[in-house]
Amino acid sequence: MAGLESHYSAHDIETRILAALRAAGLNPEQGLSPKELAALDHFHTGGLGASRGLLELARIRGEDRVLDIGAGLAGPARLLASTLGCRVDCLEMSRDFCAGAVLLNRLTGLDDRIEVHRGSALDLPFPDDSFDVVWMQNVGMNIADKQKLYGEIYRVLKAGGRFAFQEMAAGEAPTSYFPLPWATDPADSFLVSAEEMGSLLGATGFIVEFLEDTSDAHLSATTANVTPATPGQLSLAVYVDNLAQKAGNARRSLDEGQVRLVRGVFRAQ
Repeated sequence: MAGLESHYSAHDIETRILAALRAAGLNPEQGLSPKELAALDHFHTGGLGASRGLLELARIRGEDRVLDIGAGLAGPARLLASTLGCRVDCLEMSRDFCAGAVLLNRLTGLDDRIEVHRGSALDLPFPDDSFDVVWMQNVGMNIADKQKLYGEIYRVLKAGGRFAFQEMAAGEAPTSYFPLPWATDPADSFLVSAEEMGSLLGATGFIVEFLEDTSDAHLSATTANVTPATPGQLSLAVYVDNLAQKAGNARRSLDEGQVRLVRGVFRAQ
């Protein structure tokens, strides 16, 4: 855990974010839209486009209560809240990311619909049957105990609730290029194949509605996570150290089949 805390630390993140916003020509005091922040706050493969794609698959309604696990700066949560009007609880292990999420929720005027909690995905601080949807993007790679993770997600979902996720899965060869966006070294990277992922979810009690490998589609597209930002533009580099190296290693790993990008929607019984 100490390695992950270091990997996802961003000292003085609020000051960094405010400086980056002003450098990009945005005035934090005048209110910001989630769309303006997209290059900054969607810290996962495919960025905003991937979040929008998952949103379409998840069939979330305005009256749904959503839990975003590993929410980062809460970019996807703001997308959901602003687009659909639903309420979102964010769970994030990084103290710095929590602080950044709270700041951006306030600057976008969405802090009445989004609540940020610091905690572990393996011990969700919510009662049973609390949520209609659990949302998770590029988080499980850091969690060794997948069975416990999926069990906690199942526990907090209502009957018929949906688990919508995007994840890096194990490919045909071991992951060998580090650092990666989710791990500085192999000790914090826990990948399983898409098949094992589906099997574990099924054993937990989930019913598959959709499971897709999107690796080839991602490789053929230019994404915000691998395109260097010009000076003055918002990017993940505001709070992610060595972004170019990490993103390059991730793309090389995907290109060589060491990792696969998958997304899915599973329903709780």
